[in-house]
Amino acid sequence: MWQEFKKFALKGNALDLAVGIIIGASFSAIINSLVKDVIMPPIGLLLGSVDFPNLFATLKQGMPAGPYASLTAAQEAGAVTINYGVFINAIVSFAIVALVLFFIIKGANKLQKQEPAPKPAAPATKVCPFCKTNIPSKAVRCPNCTSQLSGK
Repeated sequence: MWQEFKKFALKGNALDLAVGIIIGASFSAIINSLVKDVIMPPIGLLLGSVDFPNLFATLKQGMPAGPYASLTAAQEAGAVTINYGVFINAIVSFAIVALVLFFIIKGANKLQKQEPAPKPAAPATKVCPFCKTNIPSKAVRCPNCTSQLSGK
């Protein structure tokens, strides 16, 4: 059983998949940081000092009762909240990842674009209609039976 697992794990496809997952996780962390730390703060500033991760709606008060200054304070008090600011960050992260993947796939498709197959060359020989031997396709007289051939 160990040999079968080792054989499977060392296949090219399994290793490619593992590398892809690791790179994808790293890429996801970079994109999440880009959205959280670089993109959303200026957007929040333009919208009147909105801190997106702290946008939430309280469904049930915790102990002590709200209003809460931040999402962390509400969660520490045990309040039940809808964290729509975190959801907005996730949507922006997804949009950026989807856009980057679109451009990567578009570039890969452009690199893999196959040249159209060349048209097959005209046959070099044809069959004499009189003696049924192969003769050059441009011949106007059969070299075997000396029959006059049409110009085709």
